[in-house]
Amino acid sequence: MPKLKTHKGTKKVLNVRQSGSIKIGHPGTRHNTGKKNAASNRAGRSASGLNKTDYKRIKSLI
Repeated sequence: MPKLKTHKGTKKVLNVRQSGSIKIGHPGTRHNTGKKNAASNRAGRSASGLNKTDYKRIKSLI
């Protein structure tokens, strides 16, 4: 059986921690942040963990 290739777009956005959980940033913080207000830019800086239901879906991509 051939192996699945890593989805490169997903790889650039996610970060797998040593424990196996996945760290993901908030959407909408990559570019065009000058138009957004300062509160949303500050809120986007903090990362969050990936939800368990999303983890099952994204596991095959990475």
